[in-house]
Amino acid sequence: MNASEGEEPTVQDQDRDQDQDLAELRHALGPKFVTDRARVVIYENDSSRAVFAGAALGVVLAEAAEDVSAALAWAHANGVPVSVRGAGTGLVGGATAYDRGLIVSLERMNRILEFAPQDRLATVQPGVITADLDDAAHEHGLFFPPDPASVRTCTVGGNIATNAGGLRCVAHGVTSDWVAALTVVLADGRIMRTGARTRKNVVGYDLTRLFIGSEGTLGVIVEAVVRLESLPVGPPVTFWAEFDGLPEAGAAVTEIVGSASRPEVLELMDALTVRTIEEVFPSGIRIPRGALLVGQAVGPDAAAHAEAILAVCRRHGASAAAIAANDNLVEARRKSNPALSARGLKIACDVGVPVSRLADMFAGVAEVSRRHGIEVASVAHAGDGNLHCKVAAPDTPSGIAAADALIDDITRLALSFDGTITGEHGIGLVKQHELAWQLDDVALDVQRAIKHTLDPLGILTPGRAI
Repeated sequence: MNASEGEEPTVQDQDRDQDQDLAELRHALGPKFVTDRARVVIYENDSSRAVFAGAALGVVLAEAAEDVSAALAWAHANGVPVSVRGAGTGLVGGATAYDRGLIVSLERMNRILEFAPQDRLATVQPGVITADLDDAAHEHGLFFPPDPASVRTCTVGGNIATNAGGLRCVAHGVTSDWVAALTVVLADGRIMRTGARTRKNVVGYDLTRLFIGSEGTLGVIVEAVVRLESLPVGPPVTFWAEFDGLPEAGAAVTEIVGSASRPEVLELMDALTVRTIEEVFPSGIRIPRGALLVGQAVGPDAAAHAEAILAVCRRHGASAAAIAANDNLVEARRKSNPALSARGLKIACDVGVPVSRLADMFAGVAEVSRRHGIEVASVAHAGDGNLHCKVAAPDTPSGIAAADALIDDITRLALSFDGTITGEHGIGLVKQHELAWQLDDVALDVQRAIKHTLDPLGILTPGRAI
């Protein structure tokens, strides 16, 4: 029986009460609520270095907005922390579980609900794989511009939650530029709709953009209306340029981005990254002395734009530059993350700097690597100055701590160049201590006030992102 009035509850009392509470969730969700440890543990970590220690209460395998609503209403009523998970590809610990917390998985909410080609819109659930949406849009003569390197494994909901960018950012911007409306479940279980299907909408505050990039701290995105673009005419033209040094490559990128021949893709990889890709996924890529610039131009004048870009590269000292026979180089760039991880460079970070400081950033990262005595490989969405670094470190507490110290120095370096502590991965758990390096006290207070207004009990992804 429960503890009498005035007596402290025993562990048995607490377990009994919790079992009764969980019974409510089982009744509401049936087999979509899973508590078997062998199944729950699969959902407790993401792809980051943040390792979860504890045991979640269970996983909600949501299939509809109503499932998420029931889960959050229960968590709100019982003061249970909630982690939100899509494909688990996040790199900052934002989806790791909480001890005695609830996991809401959106992987089963993976349907494309509607295409509206005349409006160039699609309505999707959050668990849709980004590449699947893009491929399906092609059948309507359209495409979905956000294009992370992990496009074949990451989800649209995850892209929205972190405001992801990707390879096509230089031409098309980031995910927030392509979201028209959202359906969001708030912390107390209420369902809210934001935005509109129209091109113009200035009614009230822009709540859609408030939730984009909020990393699950303000609500759970259960549906999105996304904008699509018409497919370019003709095949893309892939080009490449090798540089003996990063300063020359950076100068070329700066001129390219400011020119009339802006490409759709413009990626820069240091020599270590290219060498590693070739070792793990051999395809005959030439290894540069300093860096390899890879890009694509699209549209009816793609070939002319590519040649103009190559001319810029040659003016800035490219040791070799040419049109590629196919798009294998772009596909190789997409494999950089798994290739570097396979080689032992597993701990990742991303920062952003003005494009004009990209060469300085590459050089600075090399100096940080030498100073710490730890190997670092760097790649960049060069066209928008978003640098991704992978650090080699033993999978031990001391090894991870050493890598984290190096990453902190990389982050401070980016800020010294008027940059940002993350370009698209988000803050999550592993970068939260860096927030005050970029945001002033007033900005932090305002963000926390917004969080408290929408989630007064602090159950949604507590202790992360803000």
